[in-house]
Amino acid sequence: MSVSTLLGHVGSVAGATVSVRQFEGVASGIAIIGGRSYRVGQVGSFVRIPQGYHDLYAIISEIGASATPAAFADAHDRGERWLTVQLVGEIVEASFERGISQYPNVNDEVHLVTEDDLSKIYGAEFAGQIVVGRLANAESIPVRLDLDKLVTRHSAVLGSTGSGKSTTVASLLRSISMPGGAGFPSARILLLDIHGEYARALGDNAEIFRIAPAEGEKPLVIPFWALRPGDMINFLCGKMDDRSTTAILDKIFAAKSAIAQADGLAGVDLNSMTVDSPIPYSLRQLWHELMDPEMKTWLDQAKTQPALVTPGDAASLRLPIYQPHTTTNTAPYLNNIGVLGIRKQLDRMRSRLLDRQFEFLLKPGQWEPGLNGHTENDLPELLESWIGHEKAITVLDLSGIPSSVLLELIGAILSIIYEALFWGRYRTEGGRKRPQLIVMEEAHRYLGRETNNPAREMVQRIAKEGRKFGIGAMIVSQRPSEIDDTILSQCGTFVALRLTNSTDRSRVQAALPDNLSGIADSLSVLRTGEAIITGEAARLPVRCRVTLPPKDRRPDSEDPLVADSWKQPRGEESYGDLVASWRAQDPRWAPAASVVEDEEEK
Repeated sequence: MSVSTLLGHVGSVAGATVSVRQFEGVASGIAIIGGRSYRVGQVGSFVRIPQGYHDLYAIISEIGASATPAAFADAHDRGERWLTVQLVGEIVEASFERGISQYPNVNDEVHLVTEDDLSKIYGAEFAGQIVVGRLANAESIPVRLDLDKLVTRHSAVLGSTGSGKSTTVASLLRSISMPGGAGFPSARILLLDIHGEYARALGDNAEIFRIAPAEGEKPLVIPFWALRPGDMINFLCGKMDDRSTTAILDKIFAAKSAIAQADGLAGVDLNSMTVDSPIPYSLRQLWHELMDPEMKTWLDQAKTQPALVTPGDAASLRLPIYQPHTTTNTAPYLNNIGVLGIRKQLDRMRSRLLDRQFEFLLKPGQWEPGLNGHTENDLPELLESWIGHEKAITVLDLSGIPSSVLLELIGAILSIIYEALFWGRYRTEGGRKRPQLIVMEEAHRYLGRETNNPAREMVQRIAKEGRKFGIGAMIVSQRPSEIDDTILSQCGTFVALRLTNSTDRSRVQAALPDNLSGIADSLSVLRTGEAIITGEAARLPVRCRVTLPPKDRRPDSEDPLVADSWKQPRGEESYGDLVASWRAQDPRWAPAASVVEDEEEK
């Protein structure tokens, strides 16, 4: 073994934590080995502890006074320098393995790890790996992740705004999905894009779904009848007492039962179906059936002749008109049959049904039920459009969705995907035959600790049970401290970029699978695009420079160039078009061609 790599000797061993007395010959902080210079005592770098026929490997987690064992405190005063390292694995014969079979002894030599040593750990290439970047302290060595464990054991990409989080996610997904080379063209990835950042970055191998689709994109629709009726009624009508809610759910169940019986839907057992079964029903017909008793009056006390002036219309949501009831005991008489006393709530329901910003949900195109509950397309067509197409990635752009329904909609999307792949897990399209990765951007917005949060409930279920059924989650967030504890603790792999908030850093530090507090402390000083990757998908915890995608394939999340912009002369501005984009809820809105021609003629 080369003496020139000697770093020090083992001073004490406490489980996986080893204190190392640094060798005086490298006290300068730099060692020259094989013509290359190596920094000595860098937090996050590796050391090698020879043990006869095999070597132990450890990561430096502390240096300086705090690394000096209490029993050797006076030695620090005499000028001795100490390191604390954490044992992480060993090389037996020629292969590296996590974990150790024996501990070092006091006075065992501790050596610097050279690039040749690192290539033994990281250089071995196996099937089922993806290259995500290069070692930060040895850029000639690629960093590979185990795709099986990255997907099935779940992962988290965490970093403050501006740390390169979105670019890292784009790089990871492109590494997985690119056809040819080491990519996996039959991958199946669903990305929930909260800010509309990824269409440009992934568009060459993704289907993009957006509320206001551009050329080459598809309209995003989420059938309301795939949501839990209780959540839908709460969204449409607001708060109601239990009696009214139960009566409405009974009507929905009756409508679903009628459709299931009439159409003979495959797999539906009328004896075991519930109101939550994903079967179409008409909200407009439901509104009409609920509103009519609230307004009805009668011409006779026996209540056999309605005092109807103009009938209502469910399709257009036109209110029925009846003769007003009298306050005396004369005709027309007030109705008391089937009245729930929810006129205010039904007026709100009608407003929501007429609101254009909710059309993607309440008027979902070919998935919108007619008044009889029949639809042109059903759930099989929806699933095929989302996860059954030929491209590897599906991007659901949720940037135009009102925040008032975001939790319910994400919960519905995840429920549709999870339930389908769970129950069909043994089929060709199911989760075990063709696993599914679900990437959740800006996860802190919908995975918090709020009560009655359908999105959080579904992600908890995926995190706890998804591994067995081929459904993996990737949580992406700038505020890990706001994410539900259960979800973050189930993530087996962490890609931690720069985190400036101390609460967020401590949260990541507590959740990291490896006992490397010293490395976690460096999260605040990582460079942009640099990450600490640790967990089951990584052979060893590593500080990595993530590979950047091409400039034209990066997310639309770069900071504006303030100085350059403010130096330029002001161009032509149209605040009318700005307001039109606002009203259209579409940042790329442009006037129709006919309107432009009319303006030019004028």
